[in-house]
Amino acid sequence: MEERERRRSLFPGMQAIAARLDMAAEAAEVLRGEANVEIAGVRETVREKKGVRVHVIQVLNQKAAARMGKPQGTYVTCQIPMIQDEKSIAAAAAVIGEELAALLPPLAGKTLLVAGLGNREAIPDALGPRVAELSFATRHLFEGGEDVAGLNRVCVLCPGVTGMTGLDAAESISALARQIQPAAVLLVDALAAASVSRVGVSVQLADTGLCPGGGVGNERPVINQESCGCPVISIGIPTVVDTAAIIDGTLQALGGFWKGRGLCLPALSDEACRYAEEELLRVFGGRLMVTPKDIDQMIADDAEILAAAIAIAVHPAAGMDNYHDFIR
Repeated sequence: MEERERRRSLFPGMQAIAARLDMAAEAAEVLRGEANVEIAGVRETVREKKGVRVHVIQVLNQKAAARMGKPQGTYVTCQIPMIQDEKSIAAAAAVIGEELAALLPPLAGKTLLVAGLGNREAIPDALGPRVAELSFATRHLFEGGEDVAGLNRVCVLCPGVTGMTGLDAAESISALARQIQPAAVLLVDALAAASVSRVGVSVQLADTGLCPGGGVGNERPVINQESCGCPVISIGIPTVVDTAAIIDGTLQALGGFWKGRGLCLPALSDEACRYAEEELLRVFGGRLMVTPKDIDQMIADDAEILAAAIAIAVHPAAGMDNYHDFIR
């Protein structure tokens, strides 16, 4: 009995996989199910803006938060088209910047602390540090008598990862936030998804803070308003997919393939899918994350989009036509 429970904890089935990953849109999709039933305590709206699909999820109470596996608050997912050129980067950044601006508190006279989470040496985890490198720090300009027309105060931090610094990102960020007392902290991090279709093109914004490493089973202390003493906004893009989710989706698609050809094969139960995942991933102890082969270019493009979106959201003079003047 104990061995069976241990094995189930390693190979938990699709609903548990979605709950432990980062995308609120995927958690809501799982809970709605095939019948697409409304989730009590969760309000969802979808709109189209400049070719970008914007999906807003509001988790309204603690009961809904427990079901979603997400803190109470607002989650915005922008599904951007595949990047083709500078024009598509600018268009995506403009929409994301508008959505980010709606989540941020007023910045006039105050500082925004941008923190790029992750490991710059591991490409799928390098999104946060790359965005931080591109972001234009301006706080010192206000103190040095420089021309600051059209700018707001921004400072940038790359806290690194615990294995290299001996510090949790939450410790570094919360200590700095309490020292400089910013209007808000903006966390940038790579996320994990349950669907391959979201990798590199789903941008999630949230006003609930962040639990670094949660999507890959390496949870660190939560970074939120309670720990920082100010609003904490997060923004991220999935760069990896849990292989167990890919296997599950493949098995379900295979069942649908045979059913569509009139073959009456037994339905694949959750237990059967879990067993298949276990057998296929046994050598990896149940966890294997997959990233695209062009991840280097994807991170470069996505980092530019997020850095441009932050500039557009923060600096009054920045826009989709001149964002290059406000990033490095």
